[in-house]
Amino acid sequence: MAQILLAIVLVIAAGIAVPDLARWRDFSWLQVWSTQWMASGGGKPSRYRAALLALLIVAACLLLQALLGHVLFGLPAFAFATIVLYFCWGPRDLEADIDAVIKAPDSDRRHAAAQALRPDPALEAMPVESVALVEATFASALSRWFGVIFWFVVLGPAGALGYRVVQLLARNAAFRPSMDADQNEVLERTARLLDWAPAHLVALTLALVSDFDAVVKTWRDYHAAHGKGYFTLDLGFLGELARAGVDADVEAGDGYAHDVADPIAELTDAHKVLRRVLVAWLALIALAAVLVIGH
Repeated sequence: MAQILLAIVLVIAAGIAVPDLARWRDFSWLQVWSTQWMASGGGKPSRYRAALLALLIVAACLLLQALLGHVLFGLPAFAFATIVLYFCWGPRDLEADIDAVIKAPDSDRRHAAAQALRPDPALEAMPVESVALVEATFASALSRWFGVIFWFVVLGPAGALGYRVVQLLARNAAFRPSMDADQNEVLERTARLLDWAPAHLVALTLALVSDFDAVVKTWRDYHAAHGKGYFTLDLGFLGELARAGVDADVEAGDGYAHDVADPIAELTDAHKVLRRVLVAWLALIALAAVLVIGH
């Protein structure tokens, strides 16, 4: 667990200290592989064929990390894990994208910068409004940060790589032409399944680091209104919880702003809240590492 925490900290530090390294997060190889894999199916391929490709990539990564774990006291395995985690992080720098919106010199450039906050670039243009900005920022944080961290903690580098591969296959427009509707549906359900646990953990942490009552009340109201319960793949609650927590902070005067209709004030506070959530996650991993070492 200590190595997991160290790898996460190193990846975050590298993103801050050497942002230009992000250009190496290139998944063009996956697009080539997926196109060839789908074409090799012949006729009408199985609806699970694309998901099987992701599974094979995860299996190969699991095998490699297991082999490296027995070499030089596991140092190559740690280096491999850190590199894979960095590769799967982002791929864009979320904090840089937020700053670009906040510091934009005019409305046109602010609108253009805001589009980078969307988790799916294929969506229609997003307006520069409080609700849209906060929801998009938290959705991107789930995809770029928290989903990767969660599966890295659970399965190591194979978990981080598997999460990123499924996210790309399911939600990046570049991969859709090689798949039919059934395959896209399976991948989307898989992506939602992988997002379920980290989304709920983000929600719980959000309640702890912002206004607990506002977040919990919104969570209950959301599920009561939709009538689906907590154990479904409906993750729309996260956007509403994010708005509730951020609105409560802004109304309380956090950051010397009180207007929840001001998109820049809301985005600024969303940035602060996400940092608190990230620090809380790191603190929990550190606590788990201490407990493991103690035993």
